[in-house]
Amino acid sequence: MSENDRAMKLLMGFQPLAHGTRDRTLVVERGRGVFVFDEKGKQYLEAASSFYVASLGYSDEELIETATEQLRTLPYYPSAQYRAVPTAIALAEKLAEILPVADAKVAFAATGSEANDFLVKFLRFHNQMNDLGHRTKVIARTGSYHGATLASASLTGGHHEEFGLPLPGFLHTEQPFRTSIREGESQAAFAERLADELEALILREDPETIAAFLSEPVSFSCGLVVPPADYWDRIQAVLAKYDIRCFADEVVTGFCRTGNWFACETYGIRPDAVTIGKGMASGYFPISAIAMDGDFYRGIERGSDKLDGFAHASTHAGHPVGTALALKVIEIIDRRDLLRHVREVGAMLQGKLGGYADHPLVADVRGVGLSGAVEFVSERSAGASLEPSSVACSIFTERARENGLLVRGTGSTAMIAPPLVITREEIDELFRRFDRALAETEARVRV
Repeated sequence: MSENDRAMKLLMGFQPLAHGTRDRTLVVERGRGVFVFDEKGKQYLEAASSFYVASLGYSDEELIETATEQLRTLPYYPSAQYRAVPTAIALAEKLAEILPVADAKVAFAATGSEANDFLVKFLRFHNQMNDLGHRTKVIARTGSYHGATLASASLTGGHHEEFGLPLPGFLHTEQPFRTSIREGESQAAFAERLADELEALILREDPETIAAFLSEPVSFSCGLVVPPADYWDRIQAVLAKYDIRCFADEVVTGFCRTGNWFACETYGIRPDAVTIGKGMASGYFPISAIAMDGDFYRGIERGSDKLDGFAHASTHAGHPVGTALALKVIEIIDRRDLLRHVREVGAMLQGKLGGYADHPLVADVRGVGLSGAVEFVSERSAGASLEPSSVACSIFTERARENGLLVRGTGSTAMIAPPLVITREEIDELFRRFDRALAETEARVRV
């Protein structure tokens, strides 16, 4: 490593660790609305909401004031052992009201990883205490991302070998990838085949050993994999046939991203539990939650009654600042009518994305709500299969950054999911920068 690289003491993930240098790192100092600014003052349009988190954008004065007021009133207090804070109680009640979970009971955590990890822990407690201890296995999907803890990384559908994962009891079935559709296969037949493959996995493992199926309603983590129209009906039918619980990871998709409050509504999913995070407090404080339906929760409560306790808590779960901010985010979404706004600007975003479908570097465009994906190829040519290209995507994300546009590169796919507050004029500006980056990518790929 050269002296000019200026290695940092900060370890940064999702990149080669040796690239953690000042020369390679974009240092973001401030943000306003949908824009962020680096240490040299250069402006970037944050088109992926910083890992899909900044739902209300940057430096929202209402959120800043809410956090400041709560810090002055009660900066920290736990919610456990017969103690709680007003904002945690109020947020749990509000989430139970708006989440698509029947008779919901809510537990808090700090991150999406924790939420998924804790849900698996609650599931195991439920089954151990209700004569279902033989049901321990959880099925997730290939290519998915569910977190960084040992359990949530085991749920994640990749990067297992280098970490010695998954832990025992974590299984994976196929994601509805575009590239997995067979020649001449209809969308309906594709959905039926995926449901059949899930059922075959369940039968191989023995249905009496399977506790739950956990997945994102639409998978952002592997390039916005939009499922066929009847996919979820078929998947849920298989789960119901073998009495397997359906868990939805809405850490990314929750809070209006797909054009509804939650993606379970968008795709007709009837979950036994939902995990949420990211946009929940717009990134102004780390907070996540697990919402369990009444039937599932009552099984946990029965177990607690047997033991006269429940050996689970988390230091920062239900943090007064995080819960106050989440309540304010929900209030702002309602008061500013942001769900209607998302549907309007989302339609504009989808229309603009559709214009790239025939571009020589584009294999596929897809989207839902205020999110979209452009999948790259090295070059489209007559009669050739559209093989995804991570190289072309990598060049594009680099050129986008140089043109003041931050997108999320995931393999061969560039992801766009701007803050919910983006305006029509800002979407126009987003695609002006996108066009410049795409033209420069095409010039480099063809050299």
